[in-house]
Amino acid sequence: MKTFTKLALCAAVAASFAILASAASAQSTMAYPEKCKSQGMDMSKADMPSGMPMGDMTDYQKASMDGMKDMHMNMMQGMMKKDADVSFVCGMIAHHMGAISMSEVELKYGDNEEAKQMAKKVIEAQKKEIEEMSKWVDKEAK
Repeated sequence: MKTFTKLALCAAVAASFAILASAASAQSTMAYPEKCKSQGMDMSKADMPSGMPMGDMTDYQKASMDGMKDMHMNMMQGMMKKDADVSFVCGMIAHHMGAISMSEVELKYGDNEEAKQMAKKVIEAQKKEIEEMSKWVDKEAK
């Protein structure tokens, strides 16, 4: 029951902030491509929606929210590209970085071995896709 409750809480937080998702740790191991960043957009001032009581969160929830904030900032940067193809790929890179971050949080805080194995698979698959997409952006983005 403990694991189910944690998974249900995770799903609720993820659903509430589906627009945000994550990338904190992923960014430390993989950099968001410079060509995906938009000139003149200062995303450092972007913040999580107000009304979320950060003090009442567990360490797991705080780590998840930090990752969501990072991913959201990068997705917003990518979506501002004028070229639809570049915008799509940049948004997907940020999205995949968010999946890696969520998976790393699971590996750190989760206690279910099956969920941890899923997280490891996500990390492996998403890193490959990020590498492919980053190469494409370097070649195609102006």
